[in-house]
Amino acid sequence: MQLLDHVSIGVPDLDAARPFYDSVMQALGATKVYDRPDALGYGERCTSSDTVSTCLAIYLDPSRIEANKRHWCFKSSSREQVDAFFAAGLAAGGVSDGDPGLRPDYHTGYYAAFLFDPAGNRVEAVCHSASI
Repeated sequence: MQLLDHVSIGVPDLDAARPFYDSVMQALGATKVYDRPDALGYGERCTSSDTVSTCLAIYLDPSRIEANKRHWCFKSSSREQVDAFFAAGLAAGGVSDGDPGLRPDYHTGYYAAFLFDPAGNRVEAVCHSASI
């Protein structure tokens, strides 16, 4: 079961967020589906004939982003995709919050990397495969 249909992340500056999310979503194989003055969209929205897709929206939101425990985690199909997500995010203005690597506290195959986007939102990419 896929739990989430869509999720939104607020950022105070879309021009700063655009290169970061374009880069990390491309590294994860997610298609950009819209680029509006107030929002960016990646993935695919569900339809009556496709009920399993997921969409990410990055919305313009002037609210202040403060340190907190929430974050958004994106599934990766391989460890190489996690590495590419991390490298692309750093190159596009992200800040590391955990280099790519195994996180055995979660489970033996949990391979993830953590970044802060340019606005301070915490994002993660994870591959659950036990293979190298």
